Amino acid sequence: MALFKRQTAGKPGEFYYCLKHRKAEEGPECPGRRRLGPYATREEAERAIETVSERNRAWDTDPRWNDDQAAGDR
Repeated sequence: MALFKRQTAGKPGEFYYCLKHRKAEEGPECPGRRRLGPYATREEAERAIETVSERNRAWDTDPRWNDDQAAGDR
């Protein structure tokens, strides 16, 4: 039995998206490795996967960032 329980960080009123349970949660209910956030509202947390997809798409198409080129091609 553990002597100390690891506490999760977070404040009331912050919302997270749990990747394991696939739902928005108020306050951190799950470990940090399983959640996205914090978000200011439940609606933002519910859109977390869409937000991540949009940001990834923007980064993938950013002309200033291209790892696919060989070092000699730059």
